[in-house]
Amino acid sequence: MSGWLFRDVVPRLEKIGRALVTLLAKPDLYANLGATASEVGVSIVIGGIAGVAVGLLLGGNRTLGKAFEPYLHYLGPTPKIIFFPIMIMWFGVGGGSKIAMGAISCFFPMAISTAVGMREIDAVLVRVGKSFRAGVGQMVTKIYLPAMRPAMLTGLRLGLGVAIIGVLLAETKLSNRGLGYMVIQSYTRFDIAEMYALLIVVFLLAIAANALVSRLGALRRGGA
Repeated sequence: MSGWLFRDVVPRLEKIGRALVTLLAKPDLYANLGATASEVGVSIVIGGIAGVAVGLLLGGNRTLGKAFEPYLHYLGPTPKIIFFPIMIMWFGVGGGSKIAMGAISCFFPMAISTAVGMREIDAVLVRVGKSFRAGVGQMVTKIYLPAMRPAMLTGLRLGLGVAIIGVLLAETKLSNRGLGYMVIQSYTRFDIAEMYALLIVVFLLAIAANALVSRLGALRRGGA
């Protein structure tokens, strides 16, 4: 297929394969892979915690939900790259702005999924908790979070994907490290085979991250 297209745009598969083998032998790849993975990981923790907190608040309070949840749905599909100049002003050109981009990308699916999951909790479980005079912390940890597990895992899976996209996009714009930086450098040098090899690495990273989330969900179900 690649041989039928413009070879300068889509190199032959064997050329991409050779570029991938060469790339995997470079120490720089693993340093940049580690930078991207750490930025994505921190952004998921920050965006996920913030999303769960906001989702619990909006899902548990009907008035707040009606007032503010529509804004989550409006802003959720918005390309988060428009916030990148603001992130640079707030956090500088280092890893902080990339983490912020990933966090804000992850926040919206986590918040929306948590709010939806909160409203779908069986009312009987809530009444049982209140009848035993469970405190707020006990209600959250013993009733709300376990009942919302499927919705939160869905939000985490969606948030993970958009967090990876947010971090990589930020790395292509203003950075000196990360997989996104390597991709744009390959494009600038017109080393198209290496660029495709890097995209394969990114694809494998996304698959591994998604498999990790699926494994987490399986462990949770097994421990339930």
